[in-house]
Amino acid sequence: MNPKYPVYIISKGRWESRLTSKTLEKMNVPYHIVIEPQEYIQYSKVIDPKKIYVLPFRDLEQGATPARNWVFEHSISIGAKRHWILDDNIDGFVRLNRNQKIRVTSGTIFKCAEDFTDRYENVGLSGFNYRFFAAQRSKQPPFRLNTRIYSIILINNSIKYRWRGKMNEDTDLSLRLLKDGYCTILFQTFLANKAATMTMDGGNTDINYKEDGRLEMAKILQKFHPDVTDISWKWGRWQHHVNYKPFRFNKLKRKSNLNITSEINNYGMKLINLDN
Repeated sequence: MNPKYPVYIISKGRWESRLTSKTLEKMNVPYHIVIEPQEYIQYSKVIDPKKIYVLPFRDLEQGATPARNWVFEHSISIGAKRHWILDDNIDGFVRLNRNQKIRVTSGTIFKCAEDFTDRYENVGLSGFNYRFFAAQRSKQPPFRLNTRIYSIILINNSIKYRWRGKMNEDTDLSLRLLKDGYCTILFQTFLANKAATMTMDGGNTDINYKEDGRLEMAKILQKFHPDVTDISWKWGRWQHHVNYKPFRFNKLKRKSNLNITSEINNYGMKLINLDN
């Protein structure tokens, strides 16, 4: 089973690692990778050219924001009601169930997330949490409401906002939607093996995170949202802290024509032993 909404990977300088692309290939999930024109030759040697979208610009030094907005408009142009946008440093997905993190091998998790999101009329963003943010030794809810969504994002194409800023654009978009009364859903029953920020070459690492990049990133978010953002020095580096408590009263609104059966639907997922 695969996602019904289009899946895009935005990538730069990572044709050799291409973690997300490799992951989706193994899972047989259809996708397109979005790249800048000067890197087409490198990417086309390792990825089917039919899966490559080439941006009409290059080296704008605005982070991933221009590419994200291009993807947004492209998904609308093909008639999609939502679209997935993924970072290019995701090395697999897992299902968190009964305190076990089990590797998944198909795109069913995307379809599950889509169907749950589509139950509601006011979800602006949904997506998967990072594996290292959901401790398997403690009790975890299947999802968290009204918090930041980033890196693996399902976007409602009817929202009025577009990406902005050079850094922290995912947190910014989450906050703008929450302030407008939308809900966000961060799934924890499905998790992503996301490489930590600044640990891989390519992407925004060389552009946005030089020297005091973390401080600059935090200041940009604080400039946009001074009412809920603080900055502190913690764990040997600058950190931004967002207060999501003001949005705890944002409530999910079920669609009026929704019919949810009492039967459990496992979407055909089975637990099996894998040799590798």
